[in-house]
Amino acid sequence: MFRALTAFNATVSRWCMYLAVTGLIGIVTVVGIQVFGRYVLNDTPIWAESTALVLILYVTMLGAAVGVRDAGHIGLESLLVLVPDGLRLKLEVVIHVLVGTFGLVMAWNGGVLAESVMAYKIPTLGLPEGINHLPLVISGVLIALFSLEHIVALLRGEDVEPSWY
Repeated sequence: MFRALTAFNATVSRWCMYLAVTGLIGIVTVVGIQVFGRYVLNDTPIWAESTALVLILYVTMLGAAVGVRDAGHIGLESLLVLVPDGLRLKLEVVIHVLVGTFGLVMAWNGGVLAESVMAYKIPTLGLPEGINHLPLVISGVLIALFSLEHIVALLRGEDVEPSWY
């Protein structure tokens, strides 16, 4: 069961990074079009800024979720090296439980927020305003799932191998 969770999480994490890199390329492209329009054509495309902002939200949240799985987030390493091994394991489990709980709370409240503004439109794109808040839901669920993987790995005495290896 744990191997299936690890394989699933590694695949999802890898695809999140692919999407984040694609989003970064999109941001650079859209901002380039915006700068070209503003300074060369003297006519900025009205959709460029809103598109870049939406892309930034998705890139940031997907990257944050992958950072949790690949242990790239800010940890309490300096505190953990000072405590005995038995306590270190317990503290690491507590940290991952807290991170996972944060992810679930973020997903829940992001969903509430997205639903509350879904009827409104982003003026320059014509898309629902709720799409700006969906990355919170997606990232929150992934953070909880990745934290669960870390907890199970800790209890089994194993390490979670980053998705890029």
